[in-house]
Amino acid sequence: MNGVDVAQLMATIDAVKGDPELAKFVFRAHTEWQTGAHVRTQIQGFSGVKQEDSSRTQPFVLEGDEPPVLLGSNRGPNAVELLLAGLTACLSVGISYNAAARGITIETMTLDVTGDIDLQGFLGISESVRPGCQEIHIACRIKSPASDQEIADLLDHVQQTSPVTDMVRYPTPVQVRFIRDS
Repeated sequence: MNGVDVAQLMATIDAVKGDPELAKFVFRAHTEWQTGAHVRTQIQGFSGVKQEDSSRTQPFVLEGDEPPVLLGSNRGPNAVELLLAGLTACLSVGISYNAAARGITIETMTLDVTGDIDLQGFLGISESVRPGCQEIHIACRIKSPASDQEIADLLDHVQQTSPVTDMVRYPTPVQVRFIRDS
């Protein structure tokens, strides 16, 4: 249903209930600065289910940059756009999986997201303006035979269980440490 193997999903849930250590994952990314605002990020390995995953034989490569108005060269989306894409991707997966588990058919789904930023915070001009988004708005369009209430309940549940939504809504400790490159 919705491209989700519901039996496998339920088996995974049962396995984690039986051994919570299976649920512990560590995701990684490696970013190299290229020039100016251009960065290249590679994502390949991660650990989970008590082992290192080897299913990805080649890394995913993401280019990041800024538009010319922000002194970049448009070689890729900027970091805020990548975060917004990560947020809507996570919500889409959550909606699809949870809808399948609830027996809700999703015929089509699109999520459009906007993030409003005042650059005064980023540029260090104002300490009263936060450097991140002031607000994030998501329009989630779903075509489904389910009732409006079923979809509303689904979206409420998904927002409560989405890892990326959680990281955006609530403070997650971020530790940056300096390592001199030789």
